[in-house]
Amino acid sequence: MTSGALGRVETELPGLPEALRRVGEVILGDPAEAARSTIIALAERAGSSPATVTRFCRAFGFSGYAELRVALATETGRAAQAGWGAGVGHEIGPDDPLDSAIEVMAAADARLIQDTAAQLDLAVVAQVADAIVRARRVLLIGVSTSGNVATMLEGRLRRIGVPGWSAGDAHVALSEAALLGADDIAIGISHRGRTREVMEALAEAGSHGATTVAVTSFARSPLAELADLVLTTASRETTFRLGGLAAVHSQLFVLDAVYVAVAQRTYERTNEAFELTISAVESHRVERG
Repeated sequence: MTSGALGRVETELPGLPEALRRVGEVILGDPAEAARSTIIALAERAGSSPATVTRFCRAFGFSGYAELRVALATETGRAAQAGWGAGVGHEIGPDDPLDSAIEVMAAADARLIQDTAAQLDLAVVAQVADAIVRARRVLLIGVSTSGNVATMLEGRLRRIGVPGWSAGDAHVALSEAALLGADDIAIGISHRGRTREVMEALAEAGSHGATTVAVTSFARSPLAELADLVLTTASRETTFRLGGLAAVHSQLFVLDAVYVAVAQRTYERTNEAFELTISAVESHRVERG
């Protein structure tokens, strides 16, 4: 991972061991300063050792501190140039004017999508898209807000002729997963990657030979460990939009990337499907006055 570092660190910080968490807090507190610091200086500010900083780097997929510094410098420079969220925090107070609240939301969401795009593994997106194109059945598993995201992808895939089903009920998900085979794919969606219903259904699908995919903000979560392929999302919480709710936009972005890759691979069929479906609903559109 050479980009999207800050989003990953912010998302996974609460689950890190205390020593690594202190390093992450120092980095998030002033990413630009961290990019300029030596490993010894950063370790001293975090009350840890250079070895701990090195373990932190490797936990996030970097070979060492030099590679992390390059990623931080690139990311903070890009953010400064674009002016993302300059001077805007993550909190919305009860007496804040609506325009200020909207500014916080817009800044958080803009950065969220950029973080997600930066950390997206394009090779994995391509593998997932190829598996969907080959699949006899595509099962999308998610509950609560992630279930709504699964339903939206189901609609997109069906619109272009891909046989997709979403399952938000535990019994339905397990039953559908049990019917999958080696020619099928199951995609489990969970912000923290710890939703029991999603994990059980994905494991059931995998036990029957289906390709399994995890979409989660936590690359080392139990759901990710179950899956053949993992797509990570970013999450930037603001007041009133916590955890999974904050991750919805990034989940949609990642799955839209998969959808676009599928549409590219089925270009002629997709265009024909669009023409047929647009024609089918045309009589239900109101003429412009």
